[in-house]
Amino acid sequence: MTATIRLPGVGGELRDHTPRSEPLAAVTGGALASRTVFSAAHVVADPYADVSPDSPAAVDWDATLAFRRHLWSHGLGVAEAMDTAQRGMGLDWAGAAELIRRSAAEAKAVGGRIACGVGTDQLTEGSPGEIRKAYEEQLAVVEESGAQAILMASRALAKAATGPEDYLEVYGHLLRQSSDPVILHWLGPMFDPALDGYWGSSDLDAATEVFLQVIAAHPDKVDGIKVSLLDARREIDIRRRLPRGVRCYTGDDFNYPELIAGDEQGFSHALLGIFDPLGPLAARAVRVLDTGDVRGFRELLDPTVELSRHLFQTPTRFYKTGVVFLAWLAGHQSHFTMVGGLQSARSLPHFARAYELADGLGLFPDPELAATRMRTMLTLYGVAQ
Repeated sequence: MTATIRLPGVGGELRDHTPRSEPLAAVTGGALASRTVFSAAHVVADPYADVSPDSPAAVDWDATLAFRRHLWSHGLGVAEAMDTAQRGMGLDWAGAAELIRRSAAEAKAVGGRIACGVGTDQLTEGSPGEIRKAYEEQLAVVEESGAQAILMASRALAKAATGPEDYLEVYGHLLRQSSDPVILHWLGPMFDPALDGYWGSSDLDAATEVFLQVIAAHPDKVDGIKVSLLDARREIDIRRRLPRGVRCYTGDDFNYPELIAGDEQGFSHALLGIFDPLGPLAARAVRVLDTGDVRGFRELLDPTVELSRHLFQTPTRFYKTGVVFLAWLAGHQSHFTMVGGLQSARSLPHFARAYELADGLGLFPDPELAATRMRTMLTLYGVAQ
């Protein structure tokens, strides 16, 4: 391997980076034992489609499904058609429905666990009744596919709701009619500004009470909750107040090691976008945790937080760009193209630092390939090597 890569920082200064020579050893295996762990997975765009950022998503289905098989091979579940898959940021409902059907069929074929996002992205706005019908349409698609449903937050409901009672009515209706227990997803406004004030209030304490009220009214229909607020203390508080048997799946991409490790009063399972690039390493860490070795788990996973915080830095919703970039460097896809043209959403210094951190963790199965692709990108941007 060539000795160094010259990586640019903010302002154009260059620093030398020596690529890692060997990846971190990864072992495939069966389901994880001590925690239920989902990776929210990205979609791979078709780089040859003649589309614009406003066109319906053109997806490379072979590469997209191959990446899900990669995650399943390590014992991880797949959280499908979530915001990591660019729902509402390039992937519309028609594309998401096809993604759900294809991925659920693939999961059935290989014995992989899958849960799929249910939302209302057929609508930009509507009455509570119209919003219920939109949710029902998507819930039917997921249930017919054989996947578990994840009830995602609705931009249309956030816009239409006049108070907490609208959330209680819509979610109560959906939970009463769902065939199997679902996962409720509270996505904070840092991931989607259109969701500010969800559950009827911008005051998170008041919103938390409404969220818990929905769960308490239907505990038999809630398998668990996914909390994506990037606030570890709030998640722990919510986790401790859940009815018995209702799980907490952390969606906190800043504090996941401590939340998954837990404390004397409990722990969180996981449903995380950062486990898309961290899949093999995350699975290895949880297998260590399965033996009861909390320290070993933290020693593996704690060093990944710097990369995660980098990818999820403000504006957080563009973390998908870094996720797909790392998938390209790791050889999971042949190109760095995203649906909606979202590959342009982060800067060159951001990409350079993401590569540096991921390489330091040993995330690339072929470090030489990753280095070659990083050099190609730098050359495209005019950085001499």
